[in-house]
Amino acid sequence: MADILPKEQEWWKLVWQLGNATSELHDFNFIETPIIEEAGMFEEAAGIAKELVEKELFLLKTKEKKTLALSFCPKISVLRSYLEHRLAYFSSPLKVFYLTPVLKKVRAGSGSIREFHEWGFQIMGEGDPIYDGEIILAVYDFLKGLRLKQLTLKINSAGCRVCRPAFRQKIKTHYRNERERLCKSCERNLETNVFALLHCEEAKCKEVIAEAPIILDYLCQNCNNHFKSVLELVEDNEIAYEPDAHLLPVNDYGMRTTFEFFVSELRLPVARGGRFDYLAEIFGGRITPSVNGALHIEQVIEAMKLQGIVPHPRTKPRVFFVVLGDQAKKSALRLMNKLRSCGVAVVEVVGKKTLKAQLKSAERMNISLALLLGQKEVFEGTVIIRDMTSGAQETILAEKLVEEVKRRINSK
Repeated sequence: MADILPKEQEWWKLVWQLGNATSELHDFNFIETPIIEEAGMFEEAAGIAKELVEKELFLLKTKEKKTLALSFCPKISVLRSYLEHRLAYFSSPLKVFYLTPVLKKVRAGSGSIREFHEWGFQIMGEGDPIYDGEIILAVYDFLKGLRLKQLTLKINSAGCRVCRPAFRQKIKTHYRNERERLCKSCERNLETNVFALLHCEEAKCKEVIAEAPIILDYLCQNCNNHFKSVLELVEDNEIAYEPDAHLLPVNDYGMRTTFEFFVSELRLPVARGGRFDYLAEIFGGRITPSVNGALHIEQVIEAMKLQGIVPHPRTKPRVFFVVLGDQAKKSALRLMNKLRSCGVAVVEVVGKKTLKAQLKSAERMNISLALLLGQKEVFEGTVIIRDMTSGAQETILAEKLVEEVKRRINSK
């Protein structure tokens, strides 16, 4: 886990601003779910991937002997909220966006981070392929707005309950015939979670994956038509894409559209998403068409840095307030607040006691205008204005400070 430091603020501010702008343009409503949920919700949703998920959950025990988990999969929490609060009555379909930390317990030294931030878009209550396209476009517009170059969309269909069983059996047969070439993890997954076999990073297993059957040959007519419609929407909007026949979810509830966005500089995707209509059933509800797309913010910022994309620098303050003496501090804060209320950014370092030390700070910040306030000025109701370039000084009435500072700033 890691802190987000002030030196990183421009990257994060850019993401926040553009994320909100993109969400508004695409008509998504804000939602926020708790960072702690009942652990059973994530475990039940995992289905055949339950063993894997249980190893990754950060668990908490309460005095009432309840087991809670830190935020693990935001789209599950959002769907839980949708069902619990009957948000279908608010809007159908419901389009929401969120920004939340995600926490996963991973092996030390695996190269993965245990906490990252996810900006997600989610649409619930409608299964039309146009909403798959809407999610892909929202994610794409977000990434393009950040000026990321050479974006590639990898996309596939995971089928449905009608067509997936036949494909699952074909995968099992293929891997059983290649058992001697499998790593130990894949040998276990062969009996528990077949689709997880297609995610193995071991070199010898990748050879088996390359020879494996592909689900596109087994799609039912409905899934085939759905996937064709999504691809047409992608092509109509001129998004570069590559079909990836082995891009499949490892859980039970993922279905039909599944996608990831990549940049060439990173091995891991900067964004991913897909449809998960079956998840609501696990919570005791009816099938609820749902599709999600989410950006991994840390990966996105890393990609921007690798591509040499620099966020717009923070607007530097134009005015430096020099405060001399304890009596002047109270009046200085009132005057600084007046300036800030009128849109003038002001900076100060009152911890440095001497005039020389404070003016040195103004020079280092490359600020051209300094305001000096001491006990004498407080008594007289005046402020000294100093031009840091020429060194010229002028005393003015404090009541005319805002007007004079604005005039000088606008004249430069």
